[in-house]
Amino acid sequence: MADITAAMVKDLREKSGAGMMDCKKALAEANGDMEAAVDWLRAKGLATASKKSSRTAAEGLVGVAVNGTSGAAVEVNSETDFVAKNDQFQDFVRNVTQIALAKGDDVEALANEAYPSGGTVAEVLTNNIATIGENQTLRRARRLTVDKGAVVAYVHNQVVPGMGKIGVLVALESDAPVATLDALGRQLAMHVAAAFPLALDESGIPADMIERERKIASEKAAESGKPADVIAKMVDGAVAKFVKENALLNQLFVMDGKTKISDVVAAAGKEAGTSIVLKDYVRFQLGEGIEKEESDFAAEVAAAAGL
Repeated sequence: MADITAAMVKDLREKSGAGMMDCKKALAEANGDMEAAVDWLRAKGLATASKKSSRTAAEGLVGVAVNGTSGAAVEVNSETDFVAKNDQFQDFVRNVTQIALAKGDDVEALANEAYPSGGTVAEVLTNNIATIGENQTLRRARRLTVDKGAVVAYVHNQVVPGMGKIGVLVALESDAPVATLDALGRQLAMHVAAAFPLALDESGIPADMIERERKIASEKAAESGKPADVIAKMVDGAVAKFVKENALLNQLFVMDGKTKISDVVAAAGKEAGTSIVLKDYVRFQLGEGIEKEESDFAAEVAAAAGL
């Protein structure tokens, strides 16, 4: 068997655009023959898939799944929203969500988990890229678990059961009946989908966000021309308002617009005759934070035609 050097792997990566480990495997399968290795990668769809990896994938689906006291949310991206309607893509999201529910939410570890139909999650994803014809990425995953109680899921803009544009999980810890927790959890999850909290409570608001709001408030207050001590109070007040409005437990319930979420949970516990604690939540919105490339379709067609 030929010795596979780092230089050979590098050369094959440049020729094919495939990943390092795939190139190393291809060279091993081809006994060091570069052209045969390229053909092996093409046959496996790996070279084709990697060439699509530079395209922005900001569409796709968010999947959610629950099993009693555990729940998982996963986001898998594609280039266009048409892929979200593809059975093969939906099946992949469904299976990966179940794997995350069972195994955990570390994306790198998820990629190496066994896929139900064979191979690993990463290998099936690579095959999907080649067969569907679009770049796709397993972007993020999150699993919630409570010792007792329930994790409740909600999907907004649902495409098929358990998958859509916004996926929410709410973790409730309590001895209350499951039916009670499911009803409360669904209402809270719908609130989370609509209100977009940044953290469960005030302590969870990221420091850089608070600093950014302080800077904005300072600039606004400075324009008022008021004394420095008044400006300082104005800034502190603006920051306090920002933190309060973006912490889930402090937000006003969207269902009535006047009751704090913490009070909604407390009232539900009182009615159930036992405490209910909102332990955590997850809100995944498809493509959130991804910078989408703006394209000029007419220009693309002209370029393709050589005009």
